[in-house]
Amino acid sequence: MNTTAPSAPTACLALADGTLFYGAGFGATGQVVAELCFNTAMTGYQEIMTDPSYAGQVVTFTFPHIGNTGVNPEDDETGDPVASGMVVKWMPTDPSNWRATEGLSTWLAARGRIAIGGVDTRRLTRAIRQAGAPHVALAHDPDGIFDTDALVAAARGFAGLEGMDLAKEVTCAQSYRWNEMRWAWPEGYSPQTDPKYKVVAIDYGAKRNILRCLASAGCDVTVLPATATADEVMAHEPDGVFLSNGPGDPAATGAYAVPMIKDVLAHDLPVFGICLGHQMLALALGAKTIKMNHGHHGANHPVKDLETGKVEITSMNHGFAVDAQTLPDGVEETHTSLFDGSNCGIRVTGKPVYSVQYHPEASPGPQDSYYLFERFAAAMDAQRA
Repeated sequence: MNTTAPSAPTACLALADGTLFYGAGFGATGQVVAELCFNTAMTGYQEIMTDPSYAGQVVTFTFPHIGNTGVNPEDDETGDPVASGMVVKWMPTDPSNWRATEGLSTWLAARGRIAIGGVDTRRLTRAIRQAGAPHVALAHDPDGIFDTDALVAAARGFAGLEGMDLAKEVTCAQSYRWNEMRWAWPEGYSPQTDPKYKVVAIDYGAKRNILRCLASAGCDVTVLPATATADEVMAHEPDGVFLSNGPGDPAATGAYAVPMIKDVLAHDLPVFGICLGHQMLALALGAKTIKMNHGHHGANHPVKDLETGKVEITSMNHGFAVDAQTLPDGVEETHTSLFDGSNCGIRVTGKPVYSVQYHPEASPGPQDSYYLFERFAAAMDAQRA
């Protein structure tokens, strides 16, 4: 594919404030409205697009070489792209990687996702940082015909993510078992054949690599839908309970998730949460969550472990955060962001109950945060003893 945009634009990104960005469309045609965020990762665009946590969002990639390694089925975090669309600086080139099975544009088109290239992503990113994550309408028309007034109106009409429960839209329809472990050379993915722990994972939008990390830590994983009750969780007689990542407003999802988590906590089981699961646990413990200006999205976020003093390079994807000022007695802050001081981890004093805001499975460090899965396994060992 040609790396330059055509002289006549075939795509338009309209912000709710009336700002327009023109470029070259690729992927699917049509129009979508969403919240716009930016991601600073240099790799992993396929994992980002298939991460259920990006539901309701169009992603601006600050790194210009998006699409250069193509896509392949092994890197999907869920069955199909969940992010509403993408914005890039340069048009994707033909893929150059031995693992690629098809090009990014073809992959997006087959899965109904719109993309725009040739955009000044630096200018767009600065706008997001200064004014917050905007509501946008993204349109792709090969004929280059756009009703810009209608696009701006559509962006202004987007309800936004506050108050929106998106976990129900991305969760599994029914329970299932997971035994695939992390990718390793040269075997690739292999099954867990000798699990030591029974873990129930609540799917608020779970990434496959999180489930692989649990399996690699010795877990026999049963995944339940986001709306599972405590009785349904405990019916599996788990050694531990995992709360997954996911999209949307945690307070909205908490309407049904928090009562379940409170009941599970009464059984004194080890509980581990990531991202939205971290926020769900915090709400269940009595804390509150807040909407961030533009959120944290990238694979280069430094987080400090307050217990050890170590700094981990982490992957993040969240537009809401736990308000550390609302943590109740008996709940400790364990990790903080070195970018803005926001909360990135909690634990219950004296109990094997903890969670983190970032993604330890995403390997940005690359192994800085994998100890969290080992800690979960150790907690289940100790609970048995």
